[in-house]
Formats: sequence, C-alpha cells, structure tokens
Amino acid sequence: MNVLSLFDMKHKVSVITGAHKWLGWDMAVALAEAGSDIVVTSRDQERCRETAARISESCGVRTLGIVLDQRRHAGVAAAMAEARAWQGRLDVLINNAGGGSGKSEGQLFRRAPEDEEQMIQTNLTGVLFCCKEAGRIMAEQGYGKIINVASIAGLLGRDRKMYERSGMKGQPVDYAAAKAGVIGLTRDLAAALSPYGVCVNSISPGGFEKPGELPDSFVSEYAHETMAGRWGRMGVDIKGAALFLASGASDYVTGHNLVVDGGFSVFK
Repeated sequence: MNVLSLFDMKHKVSVITGAHKWLGWDMAVALAEAGSDIVVTSRDQERCRETAARISESCGVRTLGIVLDQRRHAGVAAAMAEARAWQGRLDVLINNAGGGSGKSEGQLFRRAPEDEEQMIQTNLTGVLFCCKEAGRIMAEQGYGKIINVASIAGLLGRDRKMYERSGMKGQPVDYAAAKAGVIGLTRDLAAALSPYGVCVNSISPGGFEKPGELPDSFVSEYAHETMAGRWGRMGVDIKGAALFLASGASDYVTGHNLVVDGGFSVFK
C-alpha cells in the first residue's frame, strides 16, 4: 500500500469541536485538506456558520456547522446524531473545545470556586459526553477515530515563577486536573472501545504562538525552556499530528498520548 494513501480522508466525516480558531481551526483544515467532509461546532451560531463556510471555500469539501454546548449531555447527543445523519456516517471526532478559565486569578488560594467548576465541566465532563455519544455511533459502525486534545499541563507541574515574572494570572491547577483527566479518559476509553474497531488517542500540545496575546517576556522565556527553542507554529505544527491520528495511518495506534511541544516537557 502506498504510504500516502494511508492519509487519504476522502469519504470520511470528521467532527471538530471548537474549530473557530487556533488549533481547532488548524486541525479541521488539516483533515479537510486530506479530503474529509467537516462538521464544526461552537456555542455561537454565527461562528459555526462562518467557520464552516471558510473551510468549504478554501478546501472544497462539504461542511456543516452545529451549535453545541458540550457541558449539556442532551445537546451533545443531539449534535452527534445530527452530524451522523448529515452524510450517514461519523468517522472522526476531535475533542478540541475547552478553555473557560474564567475571570479570577490562576493562583490556587485566590481562584474562584465557580471558575474551577466551569473548567472541569468544559474541559473534562464535556469531553466525556462527546466521547460517549460519538463513540456510540462509531461502535455501531465498527470503525472510528476519537482524538482528545489534552495538554502538557496534564503531564507535569508548572513553574509558576515564569508567569509571575511576566505579570500574568498564571495557569490554574484545575486546568491541569482537567487535562490529566482527559489523558486518563483516553487510555481507558481506548480499552473500552477497541473491541468495536474504534481507536482513541490524545494530543498534548505545548505552547503555540498567539501573536499579541502574551507578554514578550513570557514568550521569550518559554521558548528558551523548550528544546526546539521556539513556540509551536499555528497553521503548521499541529496539522500532521491530527491527520496521523485521524487517518488510516494510525489504525494500529490506540490509547496513546502524542506530545507536540518541541521537547518542553522533557527538557531539564
């Protein structure tokens, strides 16, 4: 078999949650460029419409936008059913939607409990709901790929001084808890769904460049602490990882957490 054919996504339907911008957008485009039809979700109807239209115009694939608040199980079940009914199948789910850090500080003793609860609901409970309902459909089909977007925050303890030196709120421990939960969920779900022909893996990104959103001092210090000496590039560095795990190239890979961080998490 020609290796390039393993990455062909034609006749596949892929759902990417939170695909409006940044890494979600990059992963949706990667699969669309390989030929997959794309379903994008957002809590905002206009963002759904805009994102679906942009992908269709740039990649020439069929697209659908679905409004989804993944914290609500009934809404998740309805959204996954709609995605399947659209083309009669659901081959790939990328659980990218997350965030929700709230307005309070990241510092543990000053962080608002409601922000901690929101973080877990959005980044862990919502991912579980999406896995459950997409996994149900994929199990009936006898094939599917689930990719959960975790983070290197779920793998290590962060040096808060790096944030403090740049005057930032810092990364809350509830974010790390949620992302570690996603990694654990991925591994056990892979075991639960493997008898049905469904592969479940996760991607743990490190820092990816978001120009203008972070202090220059923090950007420079983080790059210095990374083996590659730089941040991940939007539009480039996540796309290959997503396509690999979504395509036939990874049919013998399940229960794996693919770290995409330029070596940050193992650089001492």
